[in-house]
Amino acid sequence: MKRVTIVGGGLAGCEAAWYLAESDIKVDLFEMRPEKTTPAHHTDLLCELVCSNSLRSNEVTNAAGLLKAEMRLLNSLIMKVADMTKVGAGSALAVDRELFAKKITEIIKSHPNIKVHVQEVTEVPCPPSIIATGPLTSDKFSNALGRLLKKEHFYFYDAAAPIVTGESLNWEKAFWGSRYGKGESDYVNLPFTREEYDIFYNELICAQTHPVKEFEKAIFFEGCMPIEVMAKRGYKTLLFGPLKPVGITDPKTGRQPYAVVQLRKENKEGTLFNMVGFQTSLKWNEQKRVFRLIPGMENAEFVRYGFMHRNTFIASPIYLNPTLEFKGEKGLFFAGQITGVEGYIESAASGIIAGINMKRYLEEKELISLPVETVIGALLRYITSSSAENFQPMKANFGILPPLEDFRSKDNKLKKQLLSERALKSLEQFIESKEVFAKKNNKIIYK
Repeated sequence: MKRVTIVGGGLAGCEAAWYLAESDIKVDLFEMRPEKTTPAHHTDLLCELVCSNSLRSNEVTNAAGLLKAEMRLLNSLIMKVADMTKVGAGSALAVDRELFAKKITEIIKSHPNIKVHVQEVTEVPCPPSIIATGPLTSDKFSNALGRLLKKEHFYFYDAAAPIVTGESLNWEKAFWGSRYGKGESDYVNLPFTREEYDIFYNELICAQTHPVKEFEKAIFFEGCMPIEVMAKRGYKTLLFGPLKPVGITDPKTGRQPYAVVQLRKENKEGTLFNMVGFQTSLKWNEQKRVFRLIPGMENAEFVRYGFMHRNTFIASPIYLNPTLEFKGEKGLFFAGQITGVEGYIESAASGIIAGINMKRYLEEKELISLPVETVIGALLRYITSSSAENFQPMKANFGILPPLEDFRSKDNKLKKQLLSERALKSLEQFIESKEVFAKKNNKIIYK
């Protein structure tokens, strides 16, 4: 059997390497550190967590917790080590960062089927291979990917607007309409009176922002300017920009609003909405506080906050199948944050799927996509089926899951519990039906 090349020793790369190695497949894992460092990493360890020791909620009624439960069903290496190295953090799963990275490095480097190469890869390797280089991909490898993918579909600095759930909007104030009175009624409009705009504007220009790290500094084009920076240019700047009300009539008043925020569908189902023009560097708690001042968003549920930072990722809707295989070449897979999943656990989960499908590719079996009722399946469907023009990274959230059939209750906690139960049941049945794993002593193991 051919050896598999994996580029990147982060969470996604290590999950894929371990899965393949446990399946008796030889792996060459390339990690450039410490030969070549990044501005964010400080050690030579695999799976170094550079931002936080928290892997977010551990409760299955939270999308991040449900994702971790799904990963445990898939016998995740990352979850195994995280549970071994956890520290007290209430309902969240937090780890001793140094011990976590040391343990994974030890497991990977001591595995007889894995050879770790400390070397920067500067060209895209031939299949069978998995690209898992992450958001801080080196310049040379970025250039190689650019040649493979076309540079207009490869992003280096990322500016994203918040995304909210449709069901959390106040539809007594919100109404459908077009963009500046042109085209179809594809946008949700949230109208301001002058008094409401004054309050919103004053809070926006005074809100706290995230400090910009040195390695994340970049010159953004005018079209990507943070909403708060634009607002500070003058009281009326937003009125001639993203909040321009021209051509829009509020059906409740029959008049043009003083200002209007527009939301665009983020998914085909219309359960998620993107705040058009609201890329921002505001702190997350400030985004929730200030943006809930927008009429119709008083109780908005944010599934992703806006951000502006260095983030290398590809236009997955153009280039990847939900199996994470590259559309342009069989046997070449992508995994991790370079695919457009956002977050540590999301990255690791994609590595599991890349590993599973690489094994199936080598065995000439049909590649698999997890059920969309699962967080992993829904997340990979999202990053590979979204609009390429407006594609931005996404983290685990309940908004990407198909809605429950015949659920009429307003009990949000009950809804999340039922979604979680459906997801885990669906995944268990899928594992059995596809014979991806065998069971031994009630524990799922690799075949």
